[in-house]
Amino acid sequence: MSHRIARLSGMQKYTLIWFGQMLSIFGTATTRFALLVWAYQQTGQATPLALLGFFSFILYVLVSPVAGVLIDRFDRRWVMILADLGSGTMTAFMLLLYSTGQLEIWHLYLAEALTGVFDAFQIPASQAAISVLVPKEQYGRVSGMGSFAHSASQVFAPAFAGRILGVVGLQGVLVIDIATFLLGVLPLLFITLPRPEPSAAARPQSDFRRDMSTGFRYIFARPGLVGLMVVYFGVNIAASLTYFAMLSPLVLARTGGDEIALANVQAALGVGGVAGGLLMSIWGGPKRRIHGVLFVCGISFLVGDFMIAVGRSVPVWMLAVFVATIFVPIIVGSKNAIWQSKVEPALQGRVFAVRTLFEMFGYPLGYLIAGPLADQLLEPAMQSGGSLTGIFGSLVGTGPGAGMAIMFLGTSLMGALVCFGGYLIPSVRNIEDDLPDHDTTTTPADIALEPAAT
Repeated sequence: MSHRIARLSGMQKYTLIWFGQMLSIFGTATTRFALLVWAYQQTGQATPLALLGFFSFILYVLVSPVAGVLIDRFDRRWVMILADLGSGTMTAFMLLLYSTGQLEIWHLYLAEALTGVFDAFQIPASQAAISVLVPKEQYGRVSGMGSFAHSASQVFAPAFAGRILGVVGLQGVLVIDIATFLLGVLPLLFITLPRPEPSAAARPQSDFRRDMSTGFRYIFARPGLVGLMVVYFGVNIAASLTYFAMLSPLVLARTGGDEIALANVQAALGVGGVAGGLLMSIWGGPKRRIHGVLFVCGISFLVGDFMIAVGRSVPVWMLAVFVATIFVPIIVGSKNAIWQSKVEPALQGRVFAVRTLFEMFGYPLGYLIAGPLADQLLEPAMQSGGSLTGIFGSLVGTGPGAGMAIMFLGTSLMGALVCFGGYLIPSVRNIEDDLPDHDTTTTPADIALEPAAT
């Protein structure tokens, strides 16, 4: 079997890895939906749900620079295998606690935080593996396949979890998740990944701290990459404030805790992502990739968030999230293609880890703000007779969930301004012209410090 796999093309090998990871992602999404419902049933508040998101990202962000150095030093295949097994261990930990009647909210926070550590290794290693398996012309399509896998899980996992929870309970869902983790690791046991041949300056250094700083020096010597990173930091704050932190509690609050309603909205969100992922896989994205990041992202915020804010029924929310998320694979695929084409493969672990540190810090920041902003300020202000009902009541209504709807109004404007504002930064607007692709430049004396072309 290993000999047959060795004869496969790079794209065929990636497809096998992708399929295994898609199964694992489905199991994880099923568990997260079930745990989200369980957490809301325990507390009835938005803050604990937002804190789940905060803890899932905080260590992911902080550990990323260290992870990046190790990813470039070791076999990326084994980095992915061990990271997947670590995430599976966290699910087994929650299964043990739930089975013995000891599972509490803080256990979920701990498990999410530790899973974030494993993700800090797995995600950059997966992205770096793409660069050595497929040609750069396929980066957009491959990213579309990844978006398809995540979005497909959002379509089927909530519906699947909502319908089997009553049959097998949370314990059964956790068992299914562990099984999908093992299936996700299986292709990686038989597929070898090419080791990129680094330039002299890209080779890992004996001084770990200096090696860790390589990613920082590389990015900050290139204004276009810095600007793109800052724009995406703003995008992630806006997205975490609402889509990731508030969409589920908003739907639950406005439907009286209806699990099926939430499953339907999340499934529509996934359908949009699946459609966008298929489109990106076939099309490959716009020729001018920066438009796929800035313009498409701005439209997604402007239209999608506004519709969620003013909508007061499940069909409207389903249409809104579909419209918003059909654009996401194009945004992510265009952004990833820019980074993968501009950064030497042997440096991608360190550089992508630093990019993760800055871009993803928007997530825990947004999560940390979102819960208290909703529970302590906006929700009380939008109850009958509240201080903001006269201003926003006719637009978003009043009562449970109305305060969270105001947050979607805010991120509709904030997200659009951040994205369209990126065009005002020349180094971002012209990044594809000003910064050469990694395979079209001669090897510099110090690639980490070489300034970008202007």
